[in-house]
Amino acid sequence: MTMNRRQLLLTTPALAAPLLSACAALPPTPPNGLAAGEQRPWALGGERMWVSLPSAYTQRRQRWPLLIFLHGSGERGTDLEKVKVHGPPSWVARGVNQQLIIVSPQLEDGVRWDPERLHKLLGGLQAQLHIDAQRCLGTGLSLGGYGMWHWATTYPRDLAAIAPVCGFGDPGKVAAMRGVPVRGYHGDQDRAVPLAPHVACVEALKAAGGTASLTVYPGVGHDSWTPAYQDPELIPWLLAQKRA
Repeated sequence: MTMNRRQLLLTTPALAAPLLSACAALPPTPPNGLAAGEQRPWALGGERMWVSLPSAYTQRRQRWPLLIFLHGSGERGTDLEKVKVHGPPSWVARGVNQQLIIVSPQLEDGVRWDPERLHKLLGGLQAQLHIDAQRCLGTGLSLGGYGMWHWATTYPRDLAAIAPVCGFGDPGKVAAMRGVPVRGYHGDQDRAVPLAPHVACVEALKAAGGTASLTVYPGVGHDSWTPAYQDPELIPWLLAQKRA
């Protein structure tokens, strides 16, 4: 009787263990359409997005932290280039090496960020990319800031930490995400998204035993994402977070 490789491994434990261990130790290969060290458009489960893989993605066995960026209302539609204007995808476009996987999905016109949809997206990404499930992080601006707060309160086990910019959630629900550290940003002259509800969310989270901070920029309006995403401490803070 002729045996294939799988049958041989199953019937020969002494061979199976070292061979399977060697396969598991191999560095990952990017899925079709993606490349290490590049930011490329990609589609997964009906979602359109930019995906940036670290330059060393194919060179190391350890899993990578993931940062998901949620854009604002002005970047919705079908022109994926608009998503690269602000935030983490613009870091990549400028050649900054973040040492993490960055995923920036795009909403259709008139649609808001939905926690169920984001939860499903995260599961798909974890199945396709070499991601550390304990270090999935999130950030977003304006509409995306709302999206991050609501995602974290609905699925607090999805994210290790979030950095929402000029967006807020429901202070009455943030106790559910007390295990998710928050580093928020807002301008004190924001007329589009008021500062007070963001302060209320941060204070409610701290009162519930969570860890949260809010950087408020004096004299800055709705465009608080410009100084926020230039904060030199943001990337180190994100990289230091790990879900308990």
